[in-house]
Amino acid sequence: MTIFIAIVAISALAILAVATLAKSRNNDIRGIGEANYKQKTSTRKTTAAQQTENAAVKYHKSAQQEKLPPKADIQPWVAPTPEKIGLSRRKFFNRATITLAGIAGIGGLAAGFIGFLWPTKTGGFGSQVNAGKIDAIKNGIQQGGGFFYVPEARSWITEYPKEALPAARTTYPENVLPAMEEGIVVLSQKCPHLGCRIPECSTSQWFECQCHGSQYNRVGEKKAGPAPRGMDHHPATVTGSGDVIVNTATLVTGASIGTNTTGQEAEGPHCTSGDEH
Repeated sequence: MTIFIAIVAISALAILAVATLAKSRNNDIRGIGEANYKQKTSTRKTTAAQQTENAAVKYHKSAQQEKLPPKADIQPWVAPTPEKIGLSRRKFFNRATITLAGIAGIGGLAAGFIGFLWPTKTGGFGSQVNAGKIDAIKNGIQQGGGFFYVPEARSWITEYPKEALPAARTTYPENVLPAMEEGIVVLSQKCPHLGCRIPECSTSQWFECQCHGSQYNRVGEKKAGPAPRGMDHHPATVTGSGDVIVNTATLVTGASIGTNTTGQEAEGPHCTSGDEH
């Protein structure tokens, strides 16, 4: 009986020991499994983070490489030959010569253009023109068959008779009378009709325009043709030394149609066939 109890007790202890061992083993296996799972999860996380970081680094490097200019190939320096140096000097001097010539040409054209537009102060048309001494001009009128031309003033000068002065004083403006008082009248060469240059007619002793037939007596008063008035005047004065100064900057409108202070009629055949108006 005692032996049977002992055997039962030993068997129970053995079963308890086996159960305890099995439970302990299961706990160990479970702990190992959990540790392995945690380790694998951590490894996965570490690997994903590393991959993300590696990708970011790679993208950053790629972006920097795209921004950087391509590296130029470094060529070894070669000393220029005397022929190349001479050629470069010739090119430089040729280009410098052409550039300077161009600048000089443009400067000359600009200076000429400005000079053309710039108003002349003295000595030319559009200013005060010295036509010469009064005695020499009157002598030139006689030698010219009653007419004297002053190219610098683009004007005709003819004799104004003294007996016509009373009529002139009531007809012409004050800036024209001083020349008439000296016995001359200064007339613009341009026809008041359309601006043609009016020549003298030695046979009729009138001015007769060849363009459209306008006719004027010797002192510029209209006699026939389509002109709207008599020949225009330039004021003139005689200095103390006897010089006749013509003011070509001022144009005085000619006398109206019908003015005839001198009463001069045609003294011979006409050079044009002007129609009476």
